[in-house]
Amino acid sequence: MGGRPPAPRVEYIPAPPPPVTVSTPTQSLQTQTELAKLTGEQTRLNMETGADLDRINEEFYTGQDLRRYRARGAEERLLSETRGEQERATIGTTGAETRETRRTEGTETRATRATEGAQTRLTRETEGAQTRQTRETEGTQERLTTQTRGQEQRAGIRESGSETRRTALQQEAFRRYKENRDFQQSRDAYKS
Repeated sequence: MGGRPPAPRVEYIPAPPPPVTVSTPTQSLQTQTELAKLTGEQTRLNMETGADLDRINEEFYTGQDLRRYRARGAEERLLSETRGEQERATIGTTGAETRETRRTEGTETRATRATEGAQTRLTRETEGAQTRQTRETEGTQERLTTQTRGQEQRAGIRESGSETRRTALQQEAFRRYKENRDFQQSRDAYKS
């Protein structure tokens, strides 16, 4: 009782020869610093690209609203124009009927109505010419606006594509760096 168990038998195995030390310069700190710089620059570029895309989206949706308002205005103008034509036809018919009815009222009444009709036609003719000129100017301005918007959108898309390609290249360089680092570490571990 209370005795110690026998000590296990230990066999002596000589130690292996010391490993050959090969000095390999490392750029780990410099590489990490450069990688941190690249990551920061990429983050900044991503934020700029995001802001640019936000601006492009805002312009696009603002443009959609403007186009919707313009289309609504064009429909209302067309409706007013059609109503005006119908009213003019009705007025013409009413005028003819009135002239027929009033023929017996005398020469002065007929002369007055003829003068009023001529003045109304001149006024409508002038209004029509002015409306056509306004529509032509609006159309020219809208085409210029659309052209400018298209150029700006194409420039934004070009820039976005360029930044996407830069990002892909940086990601590929980082992937290769990590592969090389992992390979070196596994080689060094194998040699140890």
